[in-house]
Amino acid sequence: MNILILGSGGRECAFAWKFAQSPKTEKLFIAPGNAGTEKYGTNIPLNVNDFDTIKTVVLSNNINIVIVGPEDPLVNGIHDYFLADDALKQIPVIGPRKFAAQLEGSKEFAKEFMFRHNIPTAKYQSFTKESIDQGYEFLDSLKPPYVLKADGLAAGKGVLIIADLEEAKEELEDMLNNEKFGAASAKVVIEEFLDGIEMSSFVLTDGDDYVIFPNAKDYKRIGEGDKGLNTGGMGAVSPVPFANKELLDKIEDLIIKPTIDGLKKDKIPYVGFVFIGLIMVNNEP
Repeated sequence: MNILILGSGGRECAFAWKFAQSPKTEKLFIAPGNAGTEKYGTNIPLNVNDFDTIKTVVLSNNINIVIVGPEDPLVNGIHDYFLADDALKQIPVIGPRKFAAQLEGSKEFAKEFMFRHNIPTAKYQSFTKESIDQGYEFLDSLKPPYVLKADGLAAGKGVLIIADLEEAKEELEDMLNNEKFGAASAKVVIEEFLDGIEMSSFVLTDGDDYVIFPNAKDYKRIGEGDKGLNTGGMGAVSPVPFANKELLDKIEDLIIKPTIDGLKKDKIPYVGFVFIGLIMVNNEP
């Protein structure tokens, strides 16, 4: 089997490391890859959002399956691109279609989905440039600290947690009026702050059945001692020491099962990984 992994991060390096160990893997390509992935397969320099070039790579290397790591090409519709092309549509793509990818690509879409299917989440409201005054009023109604999230993808950097109300209002203005995170912050989700410890769950699904992967505790802040602004990730620990069977069962019953069932109820086909960012509040996910 010839495999193409799209992406250039640690996630894609982990994929390459594991796929390289499989006797079913004949040739392994990573695009664009990195210095780590080069040890396990052939790196191909390309832009993961250049679907026409990806098509050329897939056909010229007789690729049998494509695993998509980053969110960008999924949100931009790479799976739909394959399905719409007669030469590509028989090649499996591990990653959701464009509409389903909004679960990761739009904070508002994800929040609406969670509320619709009774999946525990913090209360919130969404605001645009036109409704910024209502955003200020919503901030006034909350207790500090204040959580502001760019609705779209911002490389893991679009979440701000701010202690001061006036600073939160200034940041809201900067996000909406001054495009602090570009198009990603054309809409901003403001959430109530939940005080707890974070962890992440990972689920692979074909839209009907699912497999739960080992959980992780990721560290996103840029500074020592878990301080400073968020990044796409500075490091992670897996498995999570405090995630006992009782907690993992709660996560599956309260969040994972309702998510997969919700996708079915909404008639949203989903093939690929579901990333679930969690916070434990009084040992409840």
